[in-house]
Amino acid sequence: MDQIQHKHVEVNGLKLHVAEIGTGPTAVMFLHGFPEIWYSWRHQMIALADAGYRAIAPDYRGYGLSDPPLEPEKTSHFGFIDDLVAILDAFDIPKVFLVAKDFGSRIAYLIALMYPKRISGVVTMGLPFRPIHASTNLKDLPEGFYISRWREPGRAEADFCRFDGKTVVRNIYILFSKNEIPIAGEDEEIMDMVEPSTPLPPWLTDEDMEIYGALYENSGFQTALQVPYRSMHKHLDIPDPKVEVPAMLIMGEEDYVFKFPGLKEYIRSGEVKTYVPNLETIYVPEGTHFVQEQFPDQMNQLLLTFLSSHS
Repeated sequence: MDQIQHKHVEVNGLKLHVAEIGTGPTAVMFLHGFPEIWYSWRHQMIALADAGYRAIAPDYRGYGLSDPPLEPEKTSHFGFIDDLVAILDAFDIPKVFLVAKDFGSRIAYLIALMYPKRISGVVTMGLPFRPIHASTNLKDLPEGFYISRWREPGRAEADFCRFDGKTVVRNIYILFSKNEIPIAGEDEEIMDMVEPSTPLPPWLTDEDMEIYGALYENSGFQTALQVPYRSMHKHLDIPDPKVEVPAMLIMGEEDYVFKFPGLKEYIRSGEVKTYVPNLETIYVPEGTHFVQEQFPDQMNQLLLTFLSSHS
């Protein structure tokens, strides 16, 4: 891990943290989800650098070691997109492969739609591309659904502030590693769904949690709650959104998001290829929402095969 370098780049009036390793001619940018951070890509970054690629992984504005936005409550996916394109410019990267997880997948596909000449291919994990008009109807889920709770101003803040950053991230990792959607009871908060004695998944260590916890202690959760959860309704107004670059979707068979209404059918039926025609979908047996950390060797090989096929 020591070979990964860390820099701060000033873009759009903010100093953003970027982890970097490798000096190859082909660049790969990794986009994290929540509760992840650049660190969630540690295994992939080292493997790609060893194979001759240049790997960079930013912390979004307001996440980890990056500066918070001046008005967190007004931040959206599009502010993140502006930052990421500016980072590519600052690193003198004219064209890049994007590898993204969770809500980072939406950001990756939006970049591919807005800047198609700059994107060589897109690999996403944990979520497919869905235009806003085709999105899952989350209103069909109960009131205790975690996204509904976290979209409510002040509720998650009050829930999270009872614990330190490490405990909050630990609890979310445990919840999101299961194959059921986190839904709290009527008189229960999301953090209360995890007993303190619950062990971490075997592919995570307490040292990993110390690192995640320290990064979120630094940034807090204000921006993370805004993006993705409180800005999900904002979308790019493109009449026929179609991503034409080569793409790969990796889904763990035990990923809880398969339980979102209509999502499994959307992926398995091939409807997702309406919007991403050059898409290959890979299913990972026993894979959870965190396949890149759970099965790093397998994910590394999938990524290297994809990159070598499309470089």
